[in-house]
Amino acid sequence: MIRDNPPMAIAHYIKEIGRGKDGARALTRAQAHDLFGQVLDGTVSDLEVGAFCLAMRIKGETAQEMAGFLDATYERLQPVPAADRPLVVIPSYNGARKLPLLTPLLALLLAREGLRVLIHGAASESTRVFTADVLAALDIAPATAIGPVDAGTVVFAPTAVLCAGLQRLLEVRRVVGLRNPAHSLVKLMNPGLGTNLLISSYTHPEYALSMASTFELMQSNALLLRGTEGEAVADPRRQPKMELFLRGVRQDTLPPQAGSLDALPELPRDIDAASTAAYIRAVLAGERPVPQPIAAQVAHVVQAETCLQGSPA
Repeated sequence: MIRDNPPMAIAHYIKEIGRGKDGARALTRAQAHDLFGQVLDGTVSDLEVGAFCLAMRIKGETAQEMAGFLDATYERLQPVPAADRPLVVIPSYNGARKLPLLTPLLALLLAREGLRVLIHGAASESTRVFTADVLAALDIAPATAIGPVDAGTVVFAPTAVLCAGLQRLLEVRRVVGLRNPAHSLVKLMNPGLGTNLLISSYTHPEYALSMASTFELMQSNALLLRGTEGEAVADPRRQPKMELFLRGVRQDTLPPQAGSLDALPELPRDIDAASTAAYIRAVLAGERPVPQPIAAQVAHVVQAETCLQGSPA
């Protein structure tokens, strides 16, 4: 996006948010929208971007600020066209460190149920296995342009294709070594027009509260769960708590699995992309069972998608 006039500097915003954990002041939604838009457009210096990222890391984002950041992002990203049924959106940014990355399995199981599924993501570290790697091993290439997502299909959209400015902000982590608001935003982002259902996850309990507040404010349709190493797929070993929001209203909660486990599911010993893809193929072919927590997640998403069909955007 090119502006006719030079934008305001963001120094006055940094002065408000950069007063430390106790002295920092929250921005309004309009202020957050303006600040984040300038950052995404690349019209501020690298020094200002770094100051923004560090200040927000210390202060933390409010729901109003995150809504403003999302407003600015939606004005700049390439949206997925609407269709006659909802789009299921799965952010995938954390990757696998200890367990096999089963986000592609979740997506393919949902597509097998006839759903439209979009995964968006990017690699944030060099030491993990990411969804793009596993999808490549499954012969699913990343999209090079944003187009329709058909029923019964999975499309992987790299963040850089959706919004180049957002990808640039994610890459700041490689320089400063810390997360910034972009890493929270991508887990709240719905890049589709029309009615969408977001499957999102958190890693720490405090994020469950802040994400729920943003879903309520943005009137989002979302299934929120504690993710597997940060990914929005249920832990195959034990069913996590899942909360469903429709148009921002908390609908129901699938409680976490309690008690001791009778047995652990058979998972691949190696977590590299090829081994994970081979396991996913075996599950889809019926040669191995779908882990029960993931089967429960699929059923919950299918039910929510059915509720949303025909509803206004």
